[in-house]
Amino acid sequence: MSFVLDFESQVLEIEKKIKDLREASNIGDINVASEISKMQGKVDKLLAQVYKKLTPWQKVQVARHPDRPKFLDYLAGIFSDFVELSGDRAFADDCAIIGGLAKLGDIKCVVIGQEKGSDTESRIKHNFGMARPEGYRKIIRLLDLADRFSLPVFSFIDTAGAFPGTESEERGIAEAIARCMEKSLKISVPFVSAIIGEGGSGGAIALAVSDCVLMLEYSVYSVISPEGCASILWNDETKSAIAAEVQKLTANDLLKFGIIDTIVKEPVGGAHRNKQQAVENLRSHLIRSMREVTSIQNEERRALRAHKFMTIGDQFVEH
Repeated sequence: MSFVLDFESQVLEIEKKIKDLREASNIGDINVASEISKMQGKVDKLLAQVYKKLTPWQKVQVARHPDRPKFLDYLAGIFSDFVELSGDRAFADDCAIIGGLAKLGDIKCVVIGQEKGSDTESRIKHNFGMARPEGYRKIIRLLDLADRFSLPVFSFIDTAGAFPGTESEERGIAEAIARCMEKSLKISVPFVSAIIGEGGSGGAIALAVSDCVLMLEYSVYSVISPEGCASILWNDETKSAIAAEVQKLTANDLLKFGIIDTIVKEPVGGAHRNKQQAVENLRSHLIRSMREVTSIQNEERRALRAHKFMTIGDQFVEH
């Protein structure tokens, strides 16, 4: 792992010793398997203790971890026979949004996701997962296709927000996001979403207006980033940790408020430590959730979806 969070420093020290032992065992006939196993047990125990006490701000850092699995990792590990469909048929193709036809087991479906990129080149290509208006219009096109051919939809959310540049405003970013949400409420096919990393602002909500919203254990989901919130409320980005606490952006908080439906457990120490296990965990939840929403009649499911999102926030209104 190339990037280490500050609260994992104790773990890093033990992992370095494990690495040194493994290298020593490769040099000669030294058998250190037993010692490595004991030390790995210590690592797992320490990680479990550390991650059990994470603050909201620390969870934001985990959600943004550069080694955390991205949409393309889940796409490759969960779906088969993927055929990408590009462009919005109006302006251009937005690489921050990837979508197309695929299969999940024996389920033929449409899959859509926000891709942040995993290295400098891919991050620039995918604009760090921040979509422009044409990206959201691509989503609308894909949702239309799914509805026309009665294909269930899976969406994956991982973005700091929609791209805020001048060109986005010129091409109608707010309208594109609103139309995307409107289309999500209108389609009659089953729709399951998963927040796999950072779910920021309307750019994230546009892909999460679904029948069932899953959220990975250490992901975050909020109307604005903690840094942005701190800048607005206190004109001081150094108060981001306080803002994260106030925002209630963690999976546990959002489940309590009814904004998400299910928390998907992550491997010990977060998804970035065991990508394969994280992918497998999410896969089983996606299949289970899709079966549940598919069992509901189309009109009833669409009405439940609309009610769910139209009543978000009602529990905070004082009577």
